[in-house]
This record gives sequence, structure tokens and C-alpha cells, in this order.
Amino acid sequence: MSDADSISILLAVTAFCLLAKLFYDLHKNKHKNFPPGPMWLPIIGSMYLLDAKKPYLTMVHLSKKYGSIFSFQMGQKKIVVLCGYDVVKEALIKHGDEFCDRPHIPLFADLTRGYGIVFSNDENWNVIRRFTFTALRQLGVGSKVIENVVNEECDMLVNSIKSYEGQAFDILPVLSTAVTNILIHIILGPEYNCEDPTILRAKHLIEEGVKLTACPTSLCYNIYPSVVSWLPGGHKKVLRKNLEFYNIVKEICTKIKAKLDKNDQRSLAEAFLVKQHEVKSKSGLYFHNENLNMVVNNLLIGGMEPVHSTLRWGLLLMMKYPDIQEKVQNEIDKVIGFSQPQIEHRKEMPFTNAVIHEIQRFGNIAPIGIPRATTRDIAFQGYFLPKGTFVIMLLKTVLQDKKYFEKPEEFYPQHFLDSEGKFMINEAFIPFSAGKRSCIGENLAKIQLFLFFTRLLQNFTFLPCPGVDLDFTPEIGFVSSPKPYTMRAVPRSQTD
Repeated sequence: MSDADSISILLAVTAFCLLAKLFYDLHKNKHKNFPPGPMWLPIIGSMYLLDAKKPYLTMVHLSKKYGSIFSFQMGQKKIVVLCGYDVVKEALIKHGDEFCDRPHIPLFADLTRGYGIVFSNDENWNVIRRFTFTALRQLGVGSKVIENVVNEECDMLVNSIKSYEGQAFDILPVLSTAVTNILIHIILGPEYNCEDPTILRAKHLIEEGVKLTACPTSLCYNIYPSVVSWLPGGHKKVLRKNLEFYNIVKEICTKIKAKLDKNDQRSLAEAFLVKQHEVKSKSGLYFHNENLNMVVNNLLIGGMEPVHSTLRWGLLLMMKYPDIQEKVQNEIDKVIGFSQPQIEHRKEMPFTNAVIHEIQRFGNIAPIGIPRATTRDIAFQGYFLPKGTFVIMLLKTVLQDKKYFEKPEEFYPQHFLDSEGKFMINEAFIPFSAGKRSCIGENLAKIQLFLFFTRLLQNFTFLPCPGVDLDFTPEIGFVSSPKPYTMRAVPRSQTD
């Protein structure tokens, strides 16, 4: 390379850096009280800092430098990150109205078109969330009705695990089926389950879709939609799978509608279709098939992955800490014995309850949470956030807040026990988020976690496979789920 070429390259790099600094200074001064953050570059923003596999770790690192509120630029989109329980609580509770919108995320906008619950806003969100909450309650979620449904699935799950006769197996398929069957029972009715090839296909489409939304081309599409839209990749595959899922739900709901009895509503879909027929007010405009499809989608995604991922974290932890597993089993034996676990047993089982809470905290299923957007200009913690600001509540920093958890990076059930061994709720425990956008299926998830976990440890002792190291590295994606693993489930009659 000649000296002239070297000088040209040096000048080009210098000019680029000066231009980047100019862009940074201009943007920084656009709102003088906007939260601080790392220097960003034209086109890519601050993405040069990002850990593509675990972006939440980059955010945790930046919070140590910039504080509990900072900004981060993805392409041309500026994102504000809130860290720690105190700051997140103030946003979600004290300023809940100002932080209750969802931001525009291109791929999810294409997938949902503003329908359903999770990514909708304004009146559509209000009407559909209120209906869904009421319908779930009327269908018995939180009562003995659903408890019995969960226990029936527990029976089948235990029998499936016994069939392996203590040999190595992967619990994910049978556990995922059990959780999905409960959701399908509530959403579509008791005559549907994963033995139906159509339901099994819908389940597969959802699982594949969740993975594809976190693939590189999908992430790039969210940052540069006008450019990436022309390219092949996961962002296009997920749209095709979503269309197939939509057609499956449409076909099922057509069958449900043909046999609909408004005086005997046994599923959320039936309740929606009855509402669709009855409403004549302005709110009736929202009870159309697109909203029904997206509600089904939201509830299945929101109910499947978090529950079975949490349970798989739990079994992984029980294998790592056999003394804790044994202590849970002793409490189960003392309170329940060989009887069927019931939710009412939970208040008599402080250690088991604490372990389940600690599994949720440690597993940290949604480390980034679902993004929010400000509904109006707001002064928050000394900073100015204009209307529409993209906001991330970094739940990892909440569930690992040193102010509220003594050993935040360790598995430590004592986080939820007082000095006398009684169960103690920790206010920073918000794995389902909090405020107006908290998870609508929280109550159902808690029922499933307690009944599945106690039933599994009542019947089996879980052991790692010989010579296999337990891996606590989570899968890559929006949900922090364990990597696939095999284990042994030895019937307790053989280990007692």
C-alpha cells in the first residue's frame, strides 16, 4: 500500500469519526435532559457494543456505567432502559398511565396488525384485555374448575414419565404437551388437545414462530425494515407460519361457531363468538375474527413457554441441589403424602413455595420484558422522555437487585423465607411485570407451577445422567429457557 493510499484511508476514518461525533452531539442535544448513553454511530447506532446472543448482558454492563436510567441506540431508534426495582416500580406503578403503550416494532406490527392484547394499544387493548380477563375468570381460572383440569394433565404427565422406567429422557416434549393441553382446553374447549394433528401443527407453528422472531434477519428487520424487507430470511418465514396458524384457528372457530350455545360457554373462543354476535355498542367493533385469532395466539405463546421453561429450570436446579430437592420432598410427604396436591396446600408448604418463587427469580424467563412506549411527554427521574419513547424495563436487574435479594446471582430459596422459616413475599419479585400491562395469565401460571412441581417431586427423584455436566447457559432468544437436556426420573419408591 502506498503512502498516498494510507493517508487517504486515515483521512476517511478521521472524517467518519468526526461525522459520527457530530451526529452524536446533535442528537444528544435534541432533548437536553434525555438519559445518557454510549456514543452512537450513523446507521448502526450503538449496536457495535451489543452482545447479539445475550443483549440484556450488554444493558446490565451499561447500567453500571450510566446508572439506572440510560439510553441505547439501535440503528436510528433510541431506546431508554430502566434498571432496578425502585426505578421500574416508579414507572410501572406511579406512572403506569405514561408507560402503558407498546412501541412500534416492525415485525410484530406485521404479525399482529395492532390486534390482540400484547402488542395492541388504546381502545382495542382496553376492550380486548377487559373481555379476556372477565372470560378467563368466568371459565374458572383461579378456581377448582381449572385446578381439576391441571391435575388431570398432571396424572397423564406422571404416567408418561413412568414409562421411561428411570432411563434418560428429555422432559420437554411431554411437559410442553401437558401445558399446551391446559391452555387449549381453556381457549378452544375440552374437545381439543395435542392428540389432534391440527392442534399439534398449531403448537409447532407457534414454537417455530417464537424462535424465528429472535433470529438475526428478524432482528435486523426490526431495525432496518425498508432494507431487510427485500431479503429472504426468518422475518418472512415467521409471517408465512403466522398466516398458516391464522387459517387453522379460523377453521377451528368456524366449527365452534356452528355448534355454539350461548347458554353453555365452555371456552374463551365461544365467549368471544357470543360477544361478537351480541354486542351492538361501539366496543362491538373490536370483536372481529382478527382480534380472536390474535388473542388465541397471545394466550398460547404467553402461557406455553414461560410455564414449561420455568419448570425445566426447576428440575435442572433440583438435580444440582439434591439437598433442596429432598427438603421439598419431605415437606410434600408431611403435608400432602400420597394425596393429590391442591392449591390450598400451598399455604402449608412455605419451603416448597419459596423454592418455586426462587426458581422463577433465578430462571428469569423474560430478562428484558416486553417493551413499553410512553403515552405522552413525561419528566421522569430528572430526565425528559418525549411521547412515543421506546422503553425497556430490564427485569433481570429487578430480579437480581442487590437491595432486595441477598444473593442475587445464586439459587437461594431463603430470599422468600423469614427468620422463622415462614414464606415471605419479596416486593421486587415481579416476573410477570406489574401495573396495567402485567401478564393476564399470571394466576393460571401460578396454579400450574405449584401443581406440576409438587406432583413431579411427589412421585420422582430427578437425577442427572452419569458423566453429564449440568448446563445453566440459557437458549438464545427473547425467552431465557434452558438448553435441551436429558435426565433420569427415578420413582420415589425406588429411592426411599
